[in-house]
Amino acid sequence: MSEVDDDFYNRADQHIYLSNDQLKSVSKGKVSASMMYSVARFNAWVSACGWTSSEEMKAAKEETMSYFITEYKKMLNENLDEYINNFDEYMKSKT
Repeated sequence: MSEVDDDFYNRADQHIYLSNDQLKSVSKGKVSASMMYSVARFNAWVSACGWTSSEEMKAAKEETMSYFITEYKKMLNENLDEYINNFDEYMKSKT
């Protein structure tokens, strides 16, 4: 992951707090699916902001998808490793 600014984790935590709040009325799977959709929708908009036409955007679609998939995979791998390495501590309230 590239350099992060001072508020990177604070912004991420705000999304997590919202998702945790939604768990009061719906399942983890539904919250996760909605969050993934919102990230995909937002990233599509961010990508569109970088182009002056749909033709330009279409020409860069595969490269754009590859970028976001690669970055997500890195972030997911990092977080899965963290949970694997700290499973007992992080999940003790679940057992």
